[in-house]
Amino acid sequence: MKQRLTETLNKNQEKYINNLEGLIACDTQVIGHGIEGGKEKNGQVYLEKILSEMGADIKKEYLSEEIIQKGIQEFQEGNPGHNYRERYNLIACFNGSRKGRSILFDGHVDTMPTGELSFWETDPFLPTRKDGKLFGLGSTDMKAGLMAAIMAVKLLKDAGIPLPGDVKILSVVDEEGGGNGSIAGMLNGHKADGAVVCEPSENSIIIGHMGFIFFKIDVRGIALHSGNKWKGINAIEKAILLIQALQELEHQWLMTLKHPFLPSPTLNIGVIEGGTAGSTVPDFCFFKLCLHYLPNIMNYQSVVKEVTDTLLTRAQGDSWLKNNPPRISIYQAGGAFEIDEGNPFVQTVRETMASVTAKEPVITGATSGNDARVLLSIGGMPTVVLGPGFSAQCHSPNEFILIEDYLNYILIYANLILNWCAN
Repeated sequence: MKQRLTETLNKNQEKYINNLEGLIACDTQVIGHGIEGGKEKNGQVYLEKILSEMGADIKKEYLSEEIIQKGIQEFQEGNPGHNYRERYNLIACFNGSRKGRSILFDGHVDTMPTGELSFWETDPFLPTRKDGKLFGLGSTDMKAGLMAAIMAVKLLKDAGIPLPGDVKILSVVDEEGGGNGSIAGMLNGHKADGAVVCEPSENSIIIGHMGFIFFKIDVRGIALHSGNKWKGINAIEKAILLIQALQELEHQWLMTLKHPFLPSPTLNIGVIEGGTAGSTVPDFCFFKLCLHYLPNIMNYQSVVKEVTDTLLTRAQGDSWLKNNPPRISIYQAGGAFEIDEGNPFVQTVRETMASVTAKEPVITGATSGNDARVLLSIGGMPTVVLGPGFSAQCHSPNEFILIEDYLNYILIYANLILNWCAN
């Protein structure tokens, strides 16, 4: 069977690559991390045509603020206030010839914006092959993984091998906005007996990732001419006091919290803005930070409490901040994820990878979050992250996917469908 699939892949690989090139050519950028909207419809229309021609049962489900609020209230998962105009998930189901176990492949069709175009050596929307690489926006993150899952079903069909169980493809929007697409998909009940998030996994099987929370901290001061600085309150300097307190919290975590395959928690100050001129004492300052925390050892509520307590405790030690405490808000978050390595689905994935690649795969974790957390926590499905590509290519100019990597994962996914669904 494996030989048959390999021969069919070699015979049809140009067609499979062309399908990926067509998806990369679709502009599916999110706008303002999804808050201002997104262009995913371009990719969903393209995928719907391919999936329809393959005989899938297809549904389109538009996202709404109502369902995201449900995710926030029931699971502390969801990012509110996004623009969902013409943004919908595409759900395709291929019915198995008999009722074996089912499997779901989850992939996001949206990409981050191109960034500064002058940094690109090729047009981000003109897929370009060079030295065994396919360049284009979203090639690694994560159109190659999404298309590889679809092409895995096509490979089985092209090889004349019936599906032993149902295979579902969930092409989601707004992942780059925090995962709202998969959150909606899980709340709408699109589940299976096992699930693969097709994010780039660096030829490893990822069974855990860190949770993330984005905070915004607003600090007030009193403005006046800098010649009389002592009569005012410098909001930037007060913000620095708070940042230093957060750095001490991060250091405490680094010293005390350990995980078998993930690093200690991190806290990154990514944006700081305040004041209007060098000659004016600034009466406002805000800073934004992204915090990554460990699964099981920490959770959303405990992290928010620690950050809040740290900031307010430091404020109590300053005569101004004591009576004018910082305003703390959260504008994006996602939980942590971890599944037991001994889970039967994880073991089936491991055995499949070892068989196809002739190498024992590494089982590890990822520092950045993805939709695996949602498939496990809301969907209740055993889930792994497994897909073509390397994280260094994500959110980068001149993004590329190794063509060989893409084709290998079509073969891996096809074998996984057979191995998992046949039982």
